Amino acid sequence: MSKFIPEKLSVEYRSGVTATEPVIPRRYTLTHSDLTGDLFLTIGNHYSWDKINPMRDEVLAEWKMNGGFLYYCVYLYVDQGEYTQSESAKRNEIFRKELPLALTAIRYGDRFLFDAHPYLGQTSIIINFMSVYPQFARQESWGTFHIWNNTIPNKYT
Repeated sequence: MSKFIPEKLSVEYRSGVTATEPVIPRRYTLTHSDLTGDLFLTIGNHYSWDKINPMRDEVLAEWKMNGGFLYYCVYLYVDQGEYTQSESAKRNEIFRKELPLALTAIRYGDRFLFDAHPYLGQTSIIINFMSVYPQFARQESWGTFHIWNNTIPNKYT
């Protein structure tokens, strides 16, 4: 996992969303620069499709309710058949390696929401690995945001 450096994260709030409201709908688009290592988090009512590149290595996420149960749902685009199985295996490996950094960046980038609504730190994070290959198409629980908040250096919290 790459180390999270808060100075390398840029956060943009789109129309209809503030630093503390609403929780639903609230969608996240996390992209990055391979050249600089900078991270770009866009938070809005909709995903920021204009920020997504042809590599499809973004992290998309949203808060969802199911039967009164709030959870954080993440979508990772491993493939949709345009990659070979070995290429998809490599993409899956990279997503898994970098996902802790992404979750830490999202938690830090939306820290004002978590401050305003502390219960969000205890909600489950569900990761959806989307692939045409069954061995990569998975849904997994990755704990809660309380875990990822603890990976942010103290001088930034």
